Amino acid sequence: MRWVAPTEKDTANEVLEKRLWDAADQFRANSGLKAGQYSTPVLGLIFLRFAEARFAKRRAQLEKVGASARRGTSRIDDPKAYMAEGVLYLTPSARFDYLLQRPEGSNVGRAVNEAMADIEKHNPQLAGILPRNYQIFNGTCAST
Repeated sequence: MRWVAPTEKDTANEVLEKRLWDAADQFRANSGLKAGQYSTPVLGLIFLRFAEARFAKRRAQLEKVGASARRGTSRIDDPKAYMAEGVLYLTPSARFDYLLQRPEGSNVGRAVNEAMADIEKHNPQLAGILPRNYQIFNGTCAST
């Protein structure tokens, strides 16, 4: 089997690649960290963003079912309703969007560490796996 490049340029991938390289350049220039020091936390943030996308999709499904349910009990905040579909349960403070809304100057690194600990607490299959070294980012670097 041989890979053949697409005939048309994929501009969405080009834009994403440029943004990722620009972010890496910002880390190198502003953080004083080496690539090996920020790669694990960055991958953890990508994981968190992906987990939230799946969580939000499942939450919308549960909201729809809850609105039409006659029994009056919603499973929207039941971790088991998410885990049954292979989705990680995220408390409000462990959601990516919540972390993005942290005010400038706040300890974002600590907030992300706490979010990762909270995810592990509500999803025991991840206990001890998620990175917790976000304190290496100072406030300026984490908001970039």
